[in-house]
Amino acid sequence: MKKNEMNQKRKAGFGGVAGPGRMNRRGGPAGGMAPTEKPQNFKGTLKELWRYISAYRASLIVVLLFAVASTVFNIIGPKILGKAITELFDGLIAKFTGEGSIDFGMIGRILFGLLALYLISSCFAAVMGWIMTGVTQRICYSMRKNISVKIGRMPMQYFEAHSVGDVLSRITNDVDMLGQGLNQSVTTLITAVATLIGVLVMMLSISPVMTLIVFIILPISILLITVVMRFSQKHFKRQQEYLGEINGQIEETIGGHNIVKLFNYESRAKEEFAETNRILFASAWKSQFLSGLMMPVMNFVGNLGYVGVAAAGGILAFKGSISVGDIQAFIQYARNFTMPTQQIAQVSNMLQGMTAAAERVFQFLDEDEEAEPDAEKDAGGTSHETADGRRKTAAGHKSAARDARRLSAANERFKAEAPDAREAEEPAAQALGDVTFEHIHFGYDPGKIIINDFTCAVNAGQMIAIVGPTGAGKTTLVKLLMRFYDLQSGVIRVDGEDIARADRRALRRKFGMVLQDTWLFKGSIMENIRYGKLGATDAEVCAAAKAAHVHRFIKTLPGGYDMELNEEADNISQGQKQLLTIARAILADRPILVLDEATSSVDTRTEEQIQKAMKNLMHGGTCFVIAHRLSTIKDADRILVMRNGDIAEQGTHKDLLAANGFYAELYNSQFETVSV
Repeated sequence: MKKNEMNQKRKAGFGGVAGPGRMNRRGGPAGGMAPTEKPQNFKGTLKELWRYISAYRASLIVVLLFAVASTVFNIIGPKILGKAITELFDGLIAKFTGEGSIDFGMIGRILFGLLALYLISSCFAAVMGWIMTGVTQRICYSMRKNISVKIGRMPMQYFEAHSVGDVLSRITNDVDMLGQGLNQSVTTLITAVATLIGVLVMMLSISPVMTLIVFIILPISILLITVVMRFSQKHFKRQQEYLGEINGQIEETIGGHNIVKLFNYESRAKEEFAETNRILFASAWKSQFLSGLMMPVMNFVGNLGYVGVAAAGGILAFKGSISVGDIQAFIQYARNFTMPTQQIAQVSNMLQGMTAAAERVFQFLDEDEEAEPDAEKDAGGTSHETADGRRKTAAGHKSAARDARRLSAANERFKAEAPDAREAEEPAAQALGDVTFEHIHFGYDPGKIIINDFTCAVNAGQMIAIVGPTGAGKTTLVKLLMRFYDLQSGVIRVDGEDIARADRRALRRKFGMVLQDTWLFKGSIMENIRYGKLGATDAEVCAAAKAAHVHRFIKTLPGGYDMELNEEADNISQGQKQLLTIARAILADRPILVLDEATSSVDTRTEEQIQKAMKNLMHGGTCFVIAHRLSTIKDADRILVMRNGDIAEQGTHKDLLAANGFYAELYNSQFETVSV
């Protein structure tokens, strides 16, 4: 089964039902990740990764020096050990011939010096590992931070087209694999290259003839490495992609387990998981098999070299051209010569997985962000480029200066996005709540316009109800108002300012919103309500809860305001969750309030009380109410009746009923009785 077919089945099976607090964990038409057989840009990804690593040049230089020092002291060891063996061999010969004895003092001094060399080498290696671990973890920290900032700058359509599980996999699995691979590959590669050069020099100093025998196996090793790399890279890439897909399926199924059980979807969910798991198994098996195959092949090639060295060494020793200790040292060097090639082979496999993971991370960081007006950038404000300073302005045209600023720019943006920055928010009182829609046209697909020439003026303090059939554009209108999407044409003004020229953060600080799909996080009830105003006191939180008519209910819970909600907040009812989100919006006290079917899960009496509380708390602000239950918006200052993306009718409840038009038809249809 192809992956896009699986995504279509999953969408059809769930019917688009979302679990509590979940943000579109289902991939849309573009949400399925087609398996990529080859990396899109292997060399480019390594260059991007080097830009992160190059920020720690000083540490890398220290790592390089310590790695070389550790390797040099380690390489000298076999030569010194060969002297000890030669001393022992010569002593045995002298003892048997009666010409002398074994000089154990000399052997002891040689071995003591050898022990000191190995101890120094280990110390250098330990310091090298300590520094490199710190560098790789700081790089991973920076990447996670950049991804976190990037998520806040991504347009809504990205998350509507990609599964949350895939995004989570990039933050966790891919970054972890990148960190582990980087930590091991850099130190291993430096050590392997230094060992290869050092061992070659030592072997040449002992015997050029035996060195030539060992050197013959090097091209064979390189050829095998190249072949395995060519076949393994596509499987590593495929493995990482399907790991993200399987994470998305698991997270989706667990998050909506009640819906899965309700629609008896268990068997289909198992089938889809089994299919994805099968593909993941195949790609993981092939990638791991190819990486594991390299070691026995390299060992076989190395053993062939040992046979040749042993034969040549025996002949040279018989002729008296080389000592026994040098033969032993050379054999050890020969083993050490093949080990770096094996290590390089292992590093090549690490690089495959690491590059595949890094490519997915950089692909996410290179995604287009919400566009910001040029005037904002020219004014010297916070730059709204991509999270690590990348913007796809033109393929392949990236200046070196901008590359050098990537990490620092990302860090500055992260500081600007930090919670402490919220203290600098403008007071809500500075905004009034005037909203004007002027001839707006919009379509999620630019070729399919769904809102046509919409024009409307809303004065501050008014309660505006937006009604109409499903698909008329009610919720889309609110998304445009908060710049979740940009218009194809037309202008929306808030307090006289064109929102297309406004900073998104400043604009959205004017809005409070309560959705039909509630969102609460794992934490206490007090913390969830305070999310609307982080600096609010306990008394202010309680006042907001009372205004939302949820205070009495909270007091009946074990722990009251300190009761912990679980991850899905399903230890309270849907209606109770909605009341908590309404209390959070009341606490925020923004000049413009948006209620998108916000009272659909509460009883009629509580809904009426909440409507009165909201009206009293608006303080002259503006309220947009999207409602299907038309009985709840009778007191609206104006009702906008939307049909096919435009205003079909507008007026008060009484005026629209008197007109006996489309609104009257909708209203009466909700109170029709069936005669039997």
